[in-house]
Amino acid sequence: MRPLFDCRVPRAELYLPRPAEAYLPSYHRTLPSGVVVTNTRAEHADQLEELQRLAFPSLRDDQRFKAAQYRKHVELFPDGQFVALDGDRVVAANSALRCHFDFDHPVHTFEDFIQGGWLTTHDPTGPWMYGVDTSVHPDWRRRGLATALYAARLDLIRALGLKGLVGAGMMSGYGGVKHRMTAGEYFEGLKSGRIVDPTLTMQLSVGFEIVALLPGYLHDPICDDYCVLIVLDAAKAVPGGRPQ
Repeated sequence: MRPLFDCRVPRAELYLPRPAEAYLPSYHRTLPSGVVVTNTRAEHADQLEELQRLAFPSLRDDQRFKAAQYRKHVELFPDGQFVALDGDRVVAANSALRCHFDFDHPVHTFEDFIQGGWLTTHDPTGPWMYGVDTSVHPDWRRRGLATALYAARLDLIRALGLKGLVGAGMMSGYGGVKHRMTAGEYFEGLKSGRIVDPTLTMQLSVGFEIVALLPGYLHDPICDDYCVLIVLDAAKAVPGGRPQ
C-alpha cells in the first residue's frame, strides 16, 4: 500500500525560513455581520487553543491543538490558516496543509495527518489541500462562519492551482443513535440524504462530496470515532467565494 503522503523529502528542504513580511495577512474579507475572515497570525495562538476546547469539548485532549502548535502551523503554511475575528476576538478558525492524497487507499486517521498536532506532513508541492479542522465558537454557530472559512480555503486553492480540498467530516449525530444502527447504515443514510447530520449536512450543502467511511478516525464519543472522507473540487462554487 502506498502512503497517503510522502514524508521522504528532507525537512530542511520542505520548510525553508520565510521573511517576516510573509506572515502578514494576504486574505481579508468582511462579512455582513462585521466579522473579518483573514489569515491566522501567531498572535492568535492562545485564543485558538481556547477555541479548540470550546468547539470540541468531547474530543480527546491530545487531539486538540495547543497554542505552540498553532504557531507552528503558521510557520509551515501561513497562507492555509484562517481565522474569523469579531474585533480582536477569534470566533472561528480552520487549519490546513498540502498533501499528495492517495484516493486508491483513502482510509486513514487524524493522527496520520496531524503528527501530534504539528502538521509536519505538510508538503508544499502537494496538489491537494487537506482541511485538518474547522472550529466555530458555540455562540457563533449558524451564522455562516464555517461557510466563509471554506470560501477562503477555496479562493486559496484556486490561487495556488490545486485540485481541491480533502477533509474528514465528523458523523456528529452518530454517537446518539449508535445503539439502533450501524455506522455503515448511518453512512448510507447520509449519502442518500435520509439522515441529517449536525456537521456533515452543512458540509454537503457547501458542495462537498462523500467518498468513504473512516472508522477510528479520531477519539470523540459524539461520533463514536467515525468520520467521513469528503472532497470539494476546486471548480465548485462556495457561497462568498471569489468567482473563477
